[in-house]
Amino acid sequence: MTRTGTRLLVAGVGNIFLADDAFGPEVIRALDQRPLPSGVRVRDFGIRGMDLAYELLDGYDTAVLVDAAARGHRPGTLSLIEPDLPDRTTGAAPPEAHGMDPAKVLALAAHLGDEPLPRVLVLACEPEVRPRGDEDIAPGISAPVRDAVERAVTALHTMVPVLLADPAATLSRPDESADPPPAGLPLPVGDGTEDR
Repeated sequence: MTRTGTRLLVAGVGNIFLADDAFGPEVIRALDQRPLPSGVRVRDFGIRGMDLAYELLDGYDTAVLVDAAARGHRPGTLSLIEPDLPDRTTGAAPPEAHGMDPAKVLALAAHLGDEPLPRVLVLACEPEVRPRGDEDIAPGISAPVRDAVERAVTALHTMVPVLLADPAATLSRPDESADPPPAGLPLPVGDGTEDR
């Protein structure tokens, strides 16, 4: 049963012109075909870090950021991460104009807001293709990351009802040493910036 008034944000982040960095926007686009329950705010923020920082201040209980993140796993591996949130005293460097650094966005949101940030989870995918520093455009995502898009949609459909019922619910993390499974099944979790 959904708790009255629970507010949940699912935010795709990443640059659609930089190879596997487009994972977050691709997942949000795939959710058009398999929508999440009504009342869940689903939005592609792309590289608009300032927009995301302000959105995080809009009274959500939980925010799930969907992003590509290099963590040293096999390409296409999904990870569920719960980062430590910054407090208001943390220096807030503005997000880059053409990039999305979730840590900077969270620091900025913490600095701008009077209330605590919502619980933040990151559903991350290990990229295979990352653009080199001199590339402005590297269109298209790799096959392992494209395959992970549908698994991420399934993971969100598993996680979101749990989070709507209890925003503080304990969620599993995918087993990163095996074939990439969907995330979100109820299992014990760790703490800190590691996977939860």
